[in-house]
Amino acid sequence: MRVVLYLVAAVLACNSIDGLLLPGWRGEHRSPEKLMSWFSRVRRYPIPTHKVIDPAEDCFLVTSEEGELFFKSPSDEPTVCGIYMITDPDKRIQVMFNYLDVPCENGGLVAWVDGWELNGQVWPADSWDDDRVIESCDQRPQRKLVSRQNAALIQYRVPARGKGFAVTIRHLRNARPCNLMLFGAEGVYTLRNHGVTGNCSLIAVSPATVRVLDLNVGQSVKRGTLLEMETGTIHHCTKRGLADYVDIGGASGLDHTKMEVYDSICGLDSKEAYRPAFIACEDTVVRLVSSGSFQNSITLAFAPLPVEQYEHADLICGLSDI
Repeated sequence: MRVVLYLVAAVLACNSIDGLLLPGWRGEHRSPEKLMSWFSRVRRYPIPTHKVIDPAEDCFLVTSEEGELFFKSPSDEPTVCGIYMITDPDKRIQVMFNYLDVPCENGGLVAWVDGWELNGQVWPADSWDDDRVIESCDQRPQRKLVSRQNAALIQYRVPARGKGFAVTIRHLRNARPCNLMLFGAEGVYTLRNHGVTGNCSLIAVSPATVRVLDLNVGQSVKRGTLLEMETGTIHHCTKRGLADYVDIGGASGLDHTKMEVYDSICGLDSKEAYRPAFIACEDTVVRLVSSGSFQNSITLAFAPLPVEQYEHADLICGLSDI
């Protein structure tokens, strides 16, 4: 599976990463072949109900499992690590700290992040605010922490031998998902604004082909209309000055507000697109921008982009920097 190689490579193959919350992470350089072997082993080995985190192997841990995780620091080194949690697109992540014994006086810290942070970039960037981060030491958070989307993060630095924490992870149903993260660029997904002002996004952590199956953006008003006329797909909607639209493109990091846009579409079209968009970027991004005046939705089919199609892709991220 290539579903997370690009993200794993970004974390593990770099010489240094400046974390947004807990700076000081230092990654070991690894070849792509070793990364692929490492990740395939991780995915084949299911995380049990109770798992003790080994910082030598799991300093960067990606998990889609529920259960209890324990961490006990093996040294006094101020190493920064992270637990990157992800679940199905229609679910949220709940974390309960069962205990936390991390002294503040020597720089110990545990941070809950309602989203993901990597290389100084956060997701979902459109709706980021200070309430998405809760920092703790000496005393555990008393309430259950619940993410607004299907991805969340625990960053920690425990420079005290024998000290640590334990958390229980649960997955909850999300009745109104807005921001979705995919670790496999395959499937059919729908983005909706639920009639409110704001942006929703879908990010697939890999290059992908994106085909629009159904489009209803900037057409269906919330009240007072009984008849809707199909306009077909309207392209380059931002250049037309329209307030509701969908950007399709890619990015070289988690911050989809910095995405490179292949096309900006809107309109009412129930017919499947003639051909998919081929996006050869580290992350494939679809971003629904809504003024709040319309009931916007878009349904898309994602599939992995074959390696042989990379050089013929509609969008190759980073070419403008060359």
